[in-house]
Amino acid sequence: MAYQIHALAPEPFAPLFDLSDAELGARNIRRMEVADCPGTPCRVSLADVPAGGTVLLLNYEHQPAASPYRSCHAIFVSRGARQARPAPDEIPEVLRSRLISVRLFDRDGMMADADVVEGRDLDAALRRMLADPAAAYAHLHFARPGCFAARAERA
Repeated sequence: MAYQIHALAPEPFAPLFDLSDAELGARNIRRMEVADCPGTPCRVSLADVPAGGTVLLLNYEHQPAASPYRSCHAIFVSRGARQARPAPDEIPEVLRSRLISVRLFDRDGMMADADVVEGRDLDAALRRMLADPAAAYAHLHFARPGCFAARAERA
């Protein structure tokens, strides 16, 4: 089963970088300078932000489905990030190099399956899980911190 990984679009986040730290704080967003690389994966570029880069740490509703699995969590977005557009069946290095939690959802936003895999095994897991006729999409999370990473669908 071929799949496509989708990064977040940059447009909703770009205006946030123009806000003051006080304005960001009022929205529970923090501006940070990246100290070490790897370690701060941008959800727009699907790449680790280099040391010295500026990111926003914010809460993002990645699962807006009207179901018990509605969910949000912290994500990093880097200043000026260009949206990654992985080719079908391509897994960005930021996912290949980490432990990934895969959460499969049906059309009603109900969890249909879940697994935790090393990034190098993500290709096989996505092919297997998205072959399920009940599957509508999968959410990929960085397993250790639990943060949303990207969405995957059938190609």
